Amino acid sequence: MARLELMPESERSYLTRVACPEFSTRPWAAGPPLAKRRVALVSTAGLHRRDDSPFTGISGEYRVIPSSILDRDLIMSHVSVNFDRIGFQQDWNLVFPLDRLNELAREGAVGGVADFHYSFMGAADPAQLEAPARDLAALLKQDRVDAVLLIPV
Repeated sequence: MARLELMPESERSYLTRVACPEFSTRPWAAGPPLAKRRVALVSTAGLHRRDDSPFTGISGEYRVIPSSILDRDLIMSHVSVNFDRIGFQQDWNLVFPLDRLNELAREGAVGGVADFHYSFMGAADPAQLEAPARDLAALLKQDRVDAVLLIPV
């Protein structure tokens, strides 16, 4: 993990000035028990399929990752030089726990696994995430997803 005090002054200064949004309400959604829910993964590790375009900036864009992807076909193109890629290189489940999610589905702990999963690149300005998040919500509904495992990296 990158530590703020070890970052170059320019990055440290930028990060300490980024405003964090506050929300006046807390979302709540009732629904079936987890054992009946269809689950998708959403990571902020800057992951994409080998044939997708890499992440190039902090725009809030995301990439679609099919459930059928193999670990060797998943690439990380997070642009931060401070981003630690070692865990991903050793076990993709640290940032994209698709194997674990499939195991939970086989055991009946979750109702099913979505056909598609998604990755953003962390470090994006939260204000730039609203429109992509709305688009993503529509895709999740289309895939009949009613639970999301967020993997903030």
